[in-house]
Amino acid sequence: MNSHTPSKDNRWQFWVDRGGTFTDIIGRKPGGELLTHKLLSENPAQYPDAAIQGIRDLLNLTQEQAIPMADIGAIKMGTTVATNALLERQGEKTLLAISKGFKDILRIGYQNRPKLFALDIELAEMLYTDVIEIDERLDAQGVVLCPLDLNTTGQQLQQAFNEGYRSIAIVLMHGYRFTEHEKKIEKIAQTIGFSQVSVSHKASPLMKIVSRGDTTVLDAYLSPILRRYVNQVESALGFEAEEKSRLMFMQSNGGLTDARFFQGKDAILSGPAGGVVGMVKTCENAGFNKLIGFDMGGTSTDVSHYAGEYERAFETQVAGVRCRAPMMLIHTVAAGGGSILHFDGARYRVGPDSAGANPGPACYRNGGPLTITDCNVMLGKLSPDFFPNVFGPKANQALDVDIVRQKFQQLAKEIKQSIGKDTTPEKVAEGFLSIAIEGMSNAIKKISIEKGYDVSEYTLCCFGGAGAQHACLVADKLNMRRIHLHPFAGVLSAFGMGLADTRVINDLAVEVVLEASMSELSDKLEALRQQSEQQLLEQGVQKSSIKFHQRLYLRYLGSDSAIVVKFGALEAIIRDFENAHLARFGFISEEKRLIVESIQLEAVSQNELQTQQYNVQHPTENQVLSRQAVVMDGAKNDTAFYNRSQLAPGEAVEGPAIIIETTSTIVIEPGWQATLSDNNDLILERVRPVNRQYAIGTNVDPVMLEIFNNLFMSVAEQMGTVLENTAVSVNIKERLDFSCAIFTPEGELVANAPHVPVHLGSMSESIKTIIRENSATMKSGDAYLINAPYNGGTHLPDITLIKPVFDKQEKTVIFYVASRGHHADIGGISPGSAPAYSTHIEEEGIVIDNFKLVSEGRILEIEIEMLLNSTSHPARNVAQNIADLKAQVASCEKGAQELITIIECYSLETVHAYMQHVQDNAEESVRRAIENLEDSQFTYKMDDGHQVSVSITVHHESRSATIDFTGTSVEHPGNYNAPSSICYAAVLYVFRCMVDDDIPLNAGCLKPLKLIIPEKSMINPVYPAAVFAGNVETSQYIVDALFGALGVVAASQGTMNNYIWGNESVQNYETICGGSGASAKQDGCSAVHTHMTNSRLTDPEVLEWRFPVRLESFSIRESSGGIGSYRGGEGVDRRMRFLQPMTVNMIAGHRVVPPYGLEGGGSGAVGENYVVHSNNTTTDLGTNGQVEVSIGDVFVLKTPGGGGFG
Repeated sequence: MNSHTPSKDNRWQFWVDRGGTFTDIIGRKPGGELLTHKLLSENPAQYPDAAIQGIRDLLNLTQEQAIPMADIGAIKMGTTVATNALLERQGEKTLLAISKGFKDILRIGYQNRPKLFALDIELAEMLYTDVIEIDERLDAQGVVLCPLDLNTTGQQLQQAFNEGYRSIAIVLMHGYRFTEHEKKIEKIAQTIGFSQVSVSHKASPLMKIVSRGDTTVLDAYLSPILRRYVNQVESALGFEAEEKSRLMFMQSNGGLTDARFFQGKDAILSGPAGGVVGMVKTCENAGFNKLIGFDMGGTSTDVSHYAGEYERAFETQVAGVRCRAPMMLIHTVAAGGGSILHFDGARYRVGPDSAGANPGPACYRNGGPLTITDCNVMLGKLSPDFFPNVFGPKANQALDVDIVRQKFQQLAKEIKQSIGKDTTPEKVAEGFLSIAIEGMSNAIKKISIEKGYDVSEYTLCCFGGAGAQHACLVADKLNMRRIHLHPFAGVLSAFGMGLADTRVINDLAVEVVLEASMSELSDKLEALRQQSEQQLLEQGVQKSSIKFHQRLYLRYLGSDSAIVVKFGALEAIIRDFENAHLARFGFISEEKRLIVESIQLEAVSQNELQTQQYNVQHPTENQVLSRQAVVMDGAKNDTAFYNRSQLAPGEAVEGPAIIIETTSTIVIEPGWQATLSDNNDLILERVRPVNRQYAIGTNVDPVMLEIFNNLFMSVAEQMGTVLENTAVSVNIKERLDFSCAIFTPEGELVANAPHVPVHLGSMSESIKTIIRENSATMKSGDAYLINAPYNGGTHLPDITLIKPVFDKQEKTVIFYVASRGHHADIGGISPGSAPAYSTHIEEEGIVIDNFKLVSEGRILEIEIEMLLNSTSHPARNVAQNIADLKAQVASCEKGAQELITIIECYSLETVHAYMQHVQDNAEESVRRAIENLEDSQFTYKMDDGHQVSVSITVHHESRSATIDFTGTSVEHPGNYNAPSSICYAAVLYVFRCMVDDDIPLNAGCLKPLKLIIPEKSMINPVYPAAVFAGNVETSQYIVDALFGALGVVAASQGTMNNYIWGNESVQNYETICGGSGASAKQDGCSAVHTHMTNSRLTDPEVLEWRFPVRLESFSIRESSGGIGSYRGGEGVDRRMRFLQPMTVNMIAGHRVVPPYGLEGGGSGAVGENYVVHSNNTTTDLGTNGQVEVSIGDVFVLKTPGGGGFG
């Protein structure tokens, strides 16, 4: 194949994708012909740099010959140098300079833990080595509260420089907008001699100090590494490489930049971004402009979406580091050719672990495990006859089919022994493959279907080494009917480097009302335009080639979900925003003001190169290489193998078939056909309708068990996505205080996607209440509300919406879907419905016990408004309540639609059967955990003398346990009563942690456990007992009492530190992190949420922008963790000044009784909370209390540490 790219420049170009394992290089000869080359990225015995060596190879140069830069027009490169340095933590030694009081703010972050059920919490390592606090402060409006002391700051920086620091990240509160202090410190650092100075208002000029700070540190950490690499390349190329635009690098945003301007923060997705650009350029050339990118490699699969514009994420997390810089929106799932196959005795599992390149899959002759690649070998889709002979000790042997068959035969025997059912190696391989396909399809759903895109209209653009083996199967799962495979699909990232445009993207935070600010916005966009144009001109581009794109980031007032729209006439802006909001979230709110969060100017110098092929020599008819037996769609087929270079344009290849090319194997499944275009693109199209009805029966099958487990969880997660997107309150949208679940017709939990563990398993009783009260009168389209604590609720702000879903005849309920969300206020005597001193349930808000919200599809808005206003203490923001309830309705509707789709595929009988099977599987997992336990007991005292007592009796013969809470205190006179549903949730959480495996969360988990919960006790109260603190505080005591009995982990901080404040105009509710308990394996984690909560914390700059408060400091509380062989995690110290009079409620625990240590470990420090009034008097709130604060008062909150171990 010859191909060419027309260009005015008649010199060589080299396009390089320097990956982690291989470096791909495309050389474009002066005449336009393209050559490809691949070599190892690291091979120090042969060459110092892969990119330079690849250029030498294509130019046929010896090591002694200089590279003739006069003959080279440009070198365009994507590199993983920065990504690898980040993953391996091999960046530059970096100093963080930050506003005084915030030295730990990046470490604290948003306080949530990454893995909900991990007892040993692990957070990402910070990139900075040391931190200095700068004595300065601006408020949210730019008023100088503390002037910058230039002399002291200079001394601090000089001392750090003397200690060897050369890279510094400067991050000041509100420095994104008010830049004077940062600029002064930047100048000091440059004068002293710091070689890398990254300042936050340049690195990420947007609100949110945590993500902006992380981005700035990332830039300071990686930019010197990039600079050294650029210098290395330039040194090898000679001085001419330093000319403008001769050496260019791909940025994460999909645009090229001159090597001199390549920064660490823009390098994280340098390689993958090239793949997206390559996908778009090649597919548009083939006539396709709605695309799903499918890039499957050895360890993972990257998926992306394109519909006329590049989609970018502006806040992502890479290797545990938040990055707030424009990046291509690429979703990665841990499923690749090397993903390892597992059978746990009941379910097939794929990954997430990978065999990597060493040892690699079993077929690589290196002692590796069975992987997805081996599945394709087993099925005949990968044939050793058409695969490079690069295996074995001398790297000259073929794929090892024999070892693959042996291992699958052994696995088939193990499966038969476990489940008593015959199977074949081929069926086992197909089963694992189907699970991997399901996972990759779900990844594509997250970036497309869940955002309102109908992918059936899209083309699946396939690239990467393993993608073409699975493309047809993935497309079928998503009802996609067309696949595109470019001739350079195997090196598409490198191809994208060559075709990419040169881009500059500049952002500016504005936070203004749209309608009142059009002139101001126009002026600021013009200033950004001039800035961006100058940046491109400095890179040597022609002014006439530059095009500009002006964008606004718009959101409704009170929302945190911004949508990107083009800047133009006001009417057009509003129209575009409402259309996008309706498509993504399902509603618009015309009554709400539109806020411009930030503006963006993208300047693009378009690449003159165009992709096209010519002089491709083809036969007049397709040439068959051979015919071999290949298993596809459950049957062994006599399958034709073709070489792509021997296909005739326009002549269809009918599936089943295999097409071989130099960089990949293309599998054409039955019902598909492949046609080579005149442009040498391979177009796959489904020509027979896919069979979407599967007759799999109702008996349990280990493949379908895993698939249904993933399907049910996917439905619950999709419900959560809809709820998060469509809700309006901060609690649900930002703090993610909600859960979604699906249930059997009897109300038993099938799958639960919790963000907050206290909701685990506790919804089932609410469902059963609605069934009991309404089963005779339910109709299709109905939905019910309940928050009653004595009928499955937790506390009143947690409102559960329950939707019965009927069969096609609308006579029988076939399942239930439900969503529970924490509403910001549901009435009661205190703002936020969180009184410190409530003694009666109605003081805490409006009790909703079996209320019909939706009748046959119609929302009863008047009736719910009357209910929320019906008491002497009505809800304070009824409109917000109703908006969030509508979001819950939309969430449940999504769940119903998805489950109906599953039923249409598999039949109702089968879906009901697997609803039971997944419960049985979870039950078995818990029974296995119980086998290792012994009888134990524990009593945990609360600050006021009440207690939680538990004894665990293990019945080894039945692998079950009795959890007896006899001895727990009687009903609490205050509000620390926890409804029995919370006790069930706590037990489920603890035993899920003990299983230490990714098991489904459903009713089966509780079947081996018999709970004895004394009636009218503090953990099983009756009406009218107050319950607010039972949900947030007593739940933590129950968990720590259980762990105390089991003896596996010391006590966590044991409280959520509920901090509720407000007045008539503003209200806010925060829960504050502390220390986790140590275990026999590691220290406890500091400054993190533990056990029954995992809600996020509002960023300090957002907090100060939205509320009349000032966060004076927020740091880790030193020496608050318990001592021991493994220390307990530290709590935090948070100090906030009020700028308006407000009422503050504090509801907490462990202000008197410290969190316990285990095995001789010390206790954690108790918490403290008090107000320092403006007259210097103090008011201590103790465990719980309420206080009126005045302007200037400071609330001090010190959270407990975790207990030590050993």
